[in-house]
Amino acid sequence: MRTLALEGGRPVRPDFLVFGRPLIGEEEIAEVVDTLRSGWIGYGPKSIRFEEDFAAYTRAPHALSMNSATAALHLALIGAGVGPGDEVITTPLTFTATANVIAHVGAKPVFVDVEERTQNIDVSRIERAITPRTKAILPVHMCGWPCDMNAIQAIAKRHGLVVIEDAAHASETWYEGRKVGSISDYTAFSFYATKNMTTAEGGMLTMSENAAFDRIKALRLHGLDKDAWKRYSPGGFLPYETLEPGWKYNMTDVQASMGLHQLARLEANLLVRQDIWRAYDAAFAGLDGVTTPQVRDHGQTRHARHLYTLRIEAEDFGCDRMQFIRALGAENIGSGIHFVPLHLHRWHREHHGTGRGDFPVAEAIGDTTVSLPLSAAMTAEDTKDVIDAVKKIAAHYRSNPVAVPGWREAEHREAA
Repeated sequence: MRTLALEGGRPVRPDFLVFGRPLIGEEEIAEVVDTLRSGWIGYGPKSIRFEEDFAAYTRAPHALSMNSATAALHLALIGAGVGPGDEVITTPLTFTATANVIAHVGAKPVFVDVEERTQNIDVSRIERAITPRTKAILPVHMCGWPCDMNAIQAIAKRHGLVVIEDAAHASETWYEGRKVGSISDYTAFSFYATKNMTTAEGGMLTMSENAAFDRIKALRLHGLDKDAWKRYSPGGFLPYETLEPGWKYNMTDVQASMGLHQLARLEANLLVRQDIWRAYDAAFAGLDGVTTPQVRDHGQTRHARHLYTLRIEAEDFGCDRMQFIRALGAENIGSGIHFVPLHLHRWHREHHGTGRGDFPVAEAIGDTTVSLPLSAAMTAEDTKDVIDAVKKIAAHYRSNPVAVPGWREAEHREAA
């Protein structure tokens, strides 16, 4: 048996495999250089072209580029009329931005537990969380698998609620023949550095014909009635007027230069991630103490393959999740945790009175999941190294289990 690098053995690879490393091609580099040489680097023609291309890709009537998905969610809530005293139903198993923007508009996030198989919000629990103050439902397509949008839309219609989708993981996702981005009034996408397509930082908000497009377009840039391209383009300077106080949330043409080519290669890159996913599934099938993702493409529903999450069951595997992550790091394999459920974070505990035991399914997932590297930038050798490292660690702890006293990270943080 090979000695773990954590205990002085040789790592499976000599260099560190960064989790979520983006694939940047020569096309992006050339486009960025072209933008820099053009003299126009802020919001302008390339951002507008990127919006048009993304709207066409998602089958959405409208798309507005943003500096982040957080900005997109924030403006979607404002466009939907969510404000102080309102409640928004969402999932605790998500990145903090999903709930942060609800707080930013003065509303309260109301968490609903998730399904164990999909990790998405459990639609069977949504209606019991609705109160007279509920204004919207904010589902998150976790890891790239779509929520049950038919059921969510039906609930929203019965109760007069707005649906705002967090599709930060779901640029390529389809749900029952409909492209995510074309289903609800508002859908927010992320182009952060680790996402399936990236503009380094950035996001997009797609909207239906019924959404508050003109208002959000103005709010994205200080609430002005004209953006910079309209004010300073070759037609000559045009005066502008503040319609209402807004934010500085626009994308730049430097970012859009990357996005144009990232979007053009998105479908081809998905095929690469699908191959890595299948290799992981085959390698880890039957591995004691490990559960692989349990959702599969079917019919006209497609997974975006953003995160490949293993669940490490400590008693069967031989060590807990954090020991496994440390061992992976020593083997020069990066990883991530997606996510520590939001109701266990200090701000929500103190402001909303939440705590362990409130959402047991999300907690069980949050305590045990590890996201493995999954990127179109990975080579076949990279994939082999990840598999080799996981199997090496599993073999070691199967033969040399460590004491697992039932200690949980979230409980440790709460006591700190």
